[in-house]
Amino acid sequence: MNLLFLCTGNSCRSQMAEGWARALAGEGVTVQSAGIEAHGKNPRAIAVMQEAGIDISNQESTKLTDAMLTEADYLVTVCGHADEHCPVPPPGVRKEHWPLSDPAKATGTEDEIMATFRATRDEVRSRVNELLERLRTEAGARA
Repeated sequence: MNLLFLCTGNSCRSQMAEGWARALAGEGVTVQSAGIEAHGKNPRAIAVMQEAGIDISNQESTKLTDAMLTEADYLVTVCGHADEHCPVPPPGVRKEHWPLSDPAKATGTEDEIMATFRATRDEVRSRVNELLERLRTEAGARA
């Protein structure tokens, strides 16, 4: 199983999803993330994931390639822009959209901004966990 998380800039939400999926998926699952563009990694995303015990500092901010799309079994877009601008996946690639708000656009005090990043981190964890459970159930039903 090859999971691909896609965002606009591959700096926050898709990076968090990749980190959670790597931590929660177990053996036999390849996890990647990419962006329609590559914006670099967001230090606040790295910090809030570190608080949860997940180190995403070594993940790369990468731009989506045709090969990534072709190799994916399951594609998850994590923002509206990526969902609208994603190339059509090849036949057989399942696609799902998660309309996550962008924590990088949060305003207010540093504490308020970090609270937004933590809320996004927790929502991403919940969605990744639910997706992995669904995929395990489907695999078990096919076995």
